[in-house]
Amino acid sequence: MRTVRRPRIFKTARRFSQCALVIGTVVVGTGIAVKAAIRPLPDSLAPNSSAPTKRQVLDRLGAPLSYTFTSEWNTTSYTPLHRIPTLLQRACIEAEDRRFFEHAGVDWRARAHAVWQNIRALKVVRGASTISEQVVRMLHPRPRSLWARFVEGFEAAQLEQRFSKADILEFYLNQAPFAGNRRGVTQAACYFWDRALDTLTEREQISLAVMMRAPGKLSLYRTTPERLQPRIISLATQLVSIGALAPAELHQIAIETTPTRKEIVAVRADHFTRYVQGLHNKTPSVTPLYSTLDSGLQRSVQEILETRLKDLASQHATDGAVLVIDNRSAEVLAWVNAGIFSDQPGSQIDANITPRQPGSTLKPFLYALALQRGWSAATVISDTPLAEPVGAGLHTYRNYSRMHYGDIPLREALGNSLNIPAIRTVQFTGKDNFLTLLRTAGFSSLTKPAEFYGEGLALGNGEVTLLELVRGYLILANRGIYRPLILSRGREGEHPAHPIRIFDADTTSIISNILSDPHARRLEFGSDGLLNFPIQTAVKTGTSTDYRDAWAVGFSNNFTIGVWMGNLDRSSMTSISGARGPALVLRSVFASLEKQREDRGLYLSPRLTRKAVCAASGELAAAQCRSVSELFVPGTEPHKVCSKHHNHAESEPSSAATFDVAPNSPPARITMPTPGLHLAMDPRVPDSKEAFAFELATTTPLAEIQWIVDDIAVYSSRGDHTRYLWQLSPGRHTVRAKVQPAGLAERFELAEVAFWVR
Repeated sequence: MRTVRRPRIFKTARRFSQCALVIGTVVVGTGIAVKAAIRPLPDSLAPNSSAPTKRQVLDRLGAPLSYTFTSEWNTTSYTPLHRIPTLLQRACIEAEDRRFFEHAGVDWRARAHAVWQNIRALKVVRGASTISEQVVRMLHPRPRSLWARFVEGFEAAQLEQRFSKADILEFYLNQAPFAGNRRGVTQAACYFWDRALDTLTEREQISLAVMMRAPGKLSLYRTTPERLQPRIISLATQLVSIGALAPAELHQIAIETTPTRKEIVAVRADHFTRYVQGLHNKTPSVTPLYSTLDSGLQRSVQEILETRLKDLASQHATDGAVLVIDNRSAEVLAWVNAGIFSDQPGSQIDANITPRQPGSTLKPFLYALALQRGWSAATVISDTPLAEPVGAGLHTYRNYSRMHYGDIPLREALGNSLNIPAIRTVQFTGKDNFLTLLRTAGFSSLTKPAEFYGEGLALGNGEVTLLELVRGYLILANRGIYRPLILSRGREGEHPAHPIRIFDADTTSIISNILSDPHARRLEFGSDGLLNFPIQTAVKTGTSTDYRDAWAVGFSNNFTIGVWMGNLDRSSMTSISGARGPALVLRSVFASLEKQREDRGLYLSPRLTRKAVCAASGELAAAQCRSVSELFVPGTEPHKVCSKHHNHAESEPSSAATFDVAPNSPPARITMPTPGLHLAMDPRVPDSKEAFAFELATTTPLAEIQWIVDDIAVYSSRGDHTRYLWQLSPGRHTVRAKVQPAGLAERFELAEVAFWVR
């Protein structure tokens, strides 16, 4: 059978149709892929229409703060195109995209030439991206690849259709990256020469265009003038050839050098600017925000704090914070964190707003509350061993020095920061009332109920921030009036709400007087020391459990300052107390500040009266008394002359040291053991040597006390011996007591208390 052969033309047509199908498929597929890859362009290239960015924060004199240059976009130093020098514009176009005004987004001639150069060099030596393509790359960052370049070409064409050449060039000159995280020619001019654009010389303008090509390598701070010189001359020669620069100017540029200034480290206020930005996140604006921060003071305080921490590094003190407030305006002048750029754990945490245990720094507010409830600075408080039940157990309170001073006036209890008198004071005011007061004074971190903190709230077992603490002390400095802190200036500043009176001026005057009295703190701190400042300054220190936190807070007539030291990973320091660590920082900061203003001393209310009182009883001093001069709010001064030294048996206890009791109530009560108390014997101590103290609290002098354990009378004593050491014995026990008041034949049997010994 004969085979009929088809003409060759049919085979060629079939192959052509197959190739056309493949090419068409590739083209359609590529078109679909490109359409999917293209991202929408913004409606405007205005500075506030790009991706969300932080608003620039300036200090009180207009100096930019450090975080300004870490934003994704430059909205802080945006300069309109008509204010950018013409030579700088022409230099940037000549360096980056000389046919910018001729192409429609992609310069095909430049791209073909770049491909040929790369093939000849067998490596990438030229990119040929137009300014429009670079703008697209800023708007839509992609991993660098041939596909990305391909897609960017289409987006550049769309960009040219939507926006004018002037809009694109303005955006590019304001957003092009430079060294030091700067964006745009304005920030770069400030970074390299600390000058505005319109003050730059021709050589400096051309230098910016050169550095724009490779910001990571061609920086005045990273390369030598010799390396930049050929590039500057080459670009200047091109500008002469297009008539943008006169030949005489080229000669001048060739003989000049490019001066640089020493790079100035921006003030370290990242935490502050972040906090301020958070307050204004609902008011986006390209207008810079003037804050209250003093950059010079910020640097000075930073150096003081970090120097002190270096001295204490061997005792594991790594972190710290300082707040400085102007008393008159309530403006924040310094907001310092130590080690914010270090590799230490938690270095990016703002210690000013991180809750920590404040130790004894809350005691002034407790005693102020007691003063407003009728006590005085002469009120006598018992500083004797104290233990309180905690569940079925017992918590023993101790002073920092482990010493007890007996009956002590409120002035010395606060001045020496004694713990046991503070517990007795919160028992007088009530822990609920104290917690309510603290919350009213702005301590919003204390979110738990009063029962959660218990009486330990007086000793700082809750957690507060340094910001809250300094704001609280500002109340004491401002005669009892609460005012929110001011962090920004002008019409956008945090306008103070209606002032809230927390204490009266008489009360804060007495507290301020105590905290600035070296004699009042002599028992624990000595009369001379770090806390005795050259000018009258109210100072309080605090130390939390296991030395995790050390505080020093103080105020003069002009400023309120707070210092915290510790470790943000919550590890303990080695024996760093508030008086040893932060106190020196507090003193140094005050010393640098008070040179700026006249010292007038702390405010003292003219309503206060002075009385000579007995140092031991708080009553009016008799001839035999050791008298002291004390301040009193009218109506709280004593009216009875002290009789303690004349007739001990008949003298009544000071009203400040005891509490009123109802008529016909028992004249005493068993305070130890507490009902349901569980005691554990120590196996390391011989049983015959283990004892527990039974204690009575009495409201009247007693003639005799009889202790009865498990219905057996075990001990009798005179009425002035209200403690009895009972030898421990395992098992369940009951104890009761019979007491006879002085001058009476009647005996009272006190309520029985059950307890256990294991």
